[in-house]
Amino acid sequence: MKDKKRIVVKIGSSSLTHRETGDMDYIRMEKLVRELSDIRNQGKEVILVTSGSIAAGKNAVNRKDVRVDSQAASLAVKQACSAVGQARLMMIYQKLFAEYNQVAAQILMTKNTIVDNLNRYNAHNTFSELLKMGVIPIVNENDTIATYEIEFGDNDTLSAVVAALVEADLLILLSDIDGLYTDDPRKNPDARFIDQVDDLTDDLMNMGKSSTGSSVGTGGMNTKLIAARIATRSNVDMIIANSRDIGVLHRILDGRQAGTLFVAQRDENFDLPGFVDNLHKN
Repeated sequence: MKDKKRIVVKIGSSSLTHRETGDMDYIRMEKLVRELSDIRNQGKEVILVTSGSIAAGKNAVNRKDVRVDSQAASLAVKQACSAVGQARLMMIYQKLFAEYNQVAAQILMTKNTIVDNLNRYNAHNTFSELLKMGVIPIVNENDTIATYEIEFGDNDTLSAVVAALVEADLLILLSDIDGLYTDDPRKNPDARFIDQVDDLTDDLMNMGKSSTGSSVGTGGMNTKLIAARIATRSNVDMIIANSRDIGVLHRILDGRQAGTLFVAQRDENFDLPGFVDNLHKN
């Protein structure tokens, strides 16, 4: 882990907000920015994939408990809140990173960014130039325009796609769980922790649950295992770790055991655009 040079870190909405109120957890965000800035100061390249725009927007316009009567209305509320919240989220990140003398950039993506050859080429070039400049790209899904046909659906998947696109060395998913278990440890006290996965078999994929432990986030263990499949087939190591202590980032990069490691297994036949295009079709 000490030799990893290009690192993608993903953090979810439940890790950025207070469970009781849904408001942004500024102390957690400040610790995250401090850790990422220190990693950058070690000469490593860092990309942050962040959730939180919809949560931030709902809080800003006092729509946390809004109920809507139709799917179309729900999507409109989600996208409107994202439009407000994304600007607020980036403002917070920009201010925090500036305190540590770091420059951050915003990149918003949809499935079309990867499926379309020209869009994917341009996105790769943008990431490459930003990293050469020493900038920390901050990535989110473009919820303000994304519909079912063009959305990733969750930032676990998005972060793995970004890691594959930029040929990262390591993807770290910061979650509200310690890693992969044989069953949901919140429901089954006999669930066994798995500290390393060398081969992501179909049996392991079937352990994924479609549910999530948070009312704020969208990704459960199922989406994390899909992310692991994308990452490992693209020759990227991936770790699921608990965001309860953001300091887990430097412990991981110091080579200490934390979370579940999914070991990269390059698949020369893996088609990233095709996989992404079929996300909602399977």
